[in-house]
Amino acid sequence: MDGNGRWARQRFLPRVAGHRRGVEAVREVVRACRERKIGFLTLFAFSSENWHRPADEVSYLMELFALALEDEVGKLHQHGVRFRVVGDSSRFGSRLTDLIARAEHLTRENAGLALTVAANYGGRWDMVQAINRMLVERPPTGAPISEADLAPFLALSYAPEPDLFIRTGGEQRISNFLLWQIAYTELYFTDTLWPDFDAAAFEEALVAYRRRERRFGRLEASVSQAAAG
Repeated sequence: MDGNGRWARQRFLPRVAGHRRGVEAVREVVRACRERKIGFLTLFAFSSENWHRPADEVSYLMELFALALEDEVGKLHQHGVRFRVVGDSSRFGSRLTDLIARAEHLTRENAGLALTVAANYGGRWDMVQAINRMLVERPPTGAPISEADLAPFLALSYAPEPDLFIRTGGEQRISNFLLWQIAYTELYFTDTLWPDFDAAAFEEALVAYRRRERRFGRLEASVSQAAAG
C-alpha cells in the first residue's frame, strides 16, 4: 500500500494525513473484497525496513494501527471477517500486542474474508523464522528438506498462495513481501497512490488479472487441457 506520503505532499499536507486517508482506502478495498466473495486479502502495512523512518512517523503509524483496531475490529466481526496479523511483533508495545490478540481471538471462527495485515514483516524474515521453527519442532535427521517440510512454518501457512499481487504508487518491485508465496503470482503495478486506490481502481486490477493466462511453467496447451479436465 504505497503512496500515502506522496499523496499528502501533493496536497501540501503532513505525511500523517496521507496515512489517515490510507486507512479509508483499506476500508473500501476490504468492502470490495467482501462484495466480490474474495476469500483472502493480505495488506502490507509496515515492513521490517520501515523502522528506519523518522521516529515520530513510526510512532504515529503504531498509534494509527492501534486506533484502527479499536474502531474497526467489531465491524469486521459483524461482517464475518477473520482477522490475522503476521510479522515480528516483538517490537510492538503491550497495548498494540493486546489489541491484536483480542482481534484475532474475536474473529477466529469467522468464515468470511480472511484479512491478514503484515506488520513488521519481511519475506526474508518469514523464511528465516520458518526454518528456525522447523529445526526446533522437527530436529534434523540427515534427510533432505523439501518445500512441503518448510511450508507449514511460514507465517501465512493458513492461506493459499496469492493469485494477484497489487502494488500502488508507481514503484515496480516486490520490496521483500511474501517472497516465498508469490513465486507464481500475477503482478500488477499501478501509478495510483494508495489513498486514491478505491473500489474502481481495485476492479481495474481484477480485470487485468482476468485477461492473463496462468501457466505455472507449463505450455499453453497443457494449461487448457488441465482446465478442461
